[in-house]
Amino acid sequence: MSEQPAPADNARQQLEPAAADAVRAYAARTRESADQFAAVLEDLATNGLPSMEDCTPWEELREAHLARLAAHRPAVA
Repeated sequence: MSEQPAPADNARQQLEPAAADAVRAYAARTRESADQFAAVLEDLATNGLPSMEDCTPWEELREAHLARLAAHRPAVA
């Protein structure tokens, strides 16, 4: 990739204020999720893996998540 600046005739198109705000909000949520994930990884690196007794089987996590999703959807008749 070249480090030369883009020619002036290829000016960027500015976003509408509402769209720019939405992009900034999405970036903030993404950054927050990445920070949480990084914190978990750092904890694992520092303290190691949790014991099996302290873990929840993935099947239980999946069923709980599916139940939450189903609660937000109206039932189809």
